[in-house]
Amino acid sequence: MLMKILEKFTVVFLTLTLCLTTVSCSGAQESSNLTNGSAQAERVPQTQIRSGQYPVQQARYNDGDGNYTLFLLNSPTPIYTSSKLKMARLTNEQIKQGEKTYLKVDDEQSVLYLTEDFKLDYVHNVTENKINPKTGQQETVVVRQESNFWTPFAGALAGQALGGLLFRPQYYVPPVYQPGANLSGYGGYGNSYNAAVDNYRQRYNQPPAEVKNRTVFRKTGSLRSSDASAGIRTPKRQKTGDRSTGSGFGSSNLKSSGKSSPIIRRNSNSGFGSNRRSINRTPTRSFGGRRRRMR
Repeated sequence: MLMKILEKFTVVFLTLTLCLTTVSCSGAQESSNLTNGSAQAERVPQTQIRSGQYPVQQARYNDGDGNYTLFLLNSPTPIYTSSKLKMARLTNEQIKQGEKTYLKVDDEQSVLYLTEDFKLDYVHNVTENKINPKTGQQETVVVRQESNFWTPFAGALAGQALGGLLFRPQYYVPPVYQPGANLSGYGGYGNSYNAAVDNYRQRYNQPPAEVKNRTVFRKTGSLRSSDASAGIRTPKRQKTGDRSTGSGFGSSNLKSSGKSSPIIRRNSNSGFGSNRRSINRTPTRSFGGRRRRMR
């Protein structure tokens, strides 16, 4: 009798031990997955490419995650992506020798060398806080994307500000985005990415757009696109002579580029080809010519 009780107790004890072990392993695996997911969110996405120098046909910057996308020529990997990319301006001697914008890769250290007039396609993400009808929780969603241009080394003012540092590879952060305006210069720079972000904070008293969006990404797990914004609205690109430029480096104050034509505002009540309002007069007719006086 005692042996049967001990056998049943042993079976129950082993069963409980097995269940506790399974739950413990499952929790550890889930914790490991969350840690790996967080590390993956903070990982710098960068395309593996062998060392060399590759001409750049087109470049794009996205302030949603801070990623740079470069379209390369004469490369086995035509598309190169990186979230932290150093940049430097080509010297006048290199430009005179015919050098164009190129990407230099040396032992996984990538530097983008640009001419002063090279424009990067700038993709701006407009976000809003909305309630998810399925979960009832507030989420940050991308309601639309706007496209523009960013010229990091435009104008001579940037060269006067940094001097010889302009030709050294450094990290740059674009200036504050302004809808419908091309970005010129930079909002922050530094020998490290964090130094560039700190320089931006000191100038604008706020973090760059890519840093704010990355924070949202880490907290919510994703930066979802809104279902209501299936079509991405892209502003029409203006002609070169009519584009607005930033005043000075890292500035978002808009001014005329000097080549734009004056804007003529027309009166909405004006006629075709004229600003004069036409007055309609009703002619008076007399029956039979002159009027006769009644006697």
